[in-house]
Amino acid sequence: MKITFLGTGTSQGIPIIGSKHPVCLSKNPKDKRLRSSIMIEKNKKYFLIDCSPDFRYQMLRSNHERLDAIFITHEHQDHIGGLDDIRPINFNMKKPIPVYGLRRVLESLKKRFYYIFSEKKKSNTSNLSIHELDNYTDFFIVEYFKVFPLSIWHGPLPILGFRIENFAYITDASSIPIHTMEQLKGLDILVLNVLREVPKHPSHFTLSEALKTIQKISPKKTYLTHVSHLLGFHEEIQIQLPKNVYLAYDGLILY
Repeated sequence: MKITFLGTGTSQGIPIIGSKHPVCLSKNPKDKRLRSSIMIEKNKKYFLIDCSPDFRYQMLRSNHERLDAIFITHEHQDHIGGLDDIRPINFNMKKPIPVYGLRRVLESLKKRFYYIFSEKKKSNTSNLSIHELDNYTDFFIVEYFKVFPLSIWHGPLPILGFRIENFAYITDASSIPIHTMEQLKGLDILVLNVLREVPKHPSHFTLSEALKTIQKISPKKTYLTHVSHLLGFHEEIQIQLPKNVYLAYDGLILY
């Protein structure tokens, strides 16, 4: 399995427009973060988790040109804003791309991208087929792979993470239910969100909260994503992290 971090930033990305914060002014490419998303590749199949507003550039930068499925964690703009740019992939693959998410999330997509889902399309738009995950308590099958939807809390909002084999991706979490923690046993790689060190945030893990969660799950390796400029410089944070915990960065590839 190959994992490509297409983006590792929070909702505004780094640098933030107009910001004079030192991290936003950093020359280190690892401190420049597009909105969070990853690509999973295995057996020539390509699965995208979240479709950020930076999707077009992410695909061009990583030299990807096809998708076999999109998994959506939740309906916030930084996780769905690039769906309009699926269009050239539809043209190349000559088929709709399946999108998987909670019913609430898919209904939001239908409203916000009404022209994509209209039965009376008047122009070329993205071609997406939707698949609700509300009734899956265990796993669903995509291209012969078992995909486990993971129940997560993003503040008061129920959202999803996803597990495929011994890899799991969780972003925008503020807490993880006990039954989901059980689903995360035996991981080789966990990707988990961290916003900043202080102050505490109502909808996202701080660094100390993320590290406590990692300790409970005990994966072999963890990569931190959905990072704010307030966390600090990449190189300075990395040397402070425990063994086998890494700060992810845009373009990082794992095998």
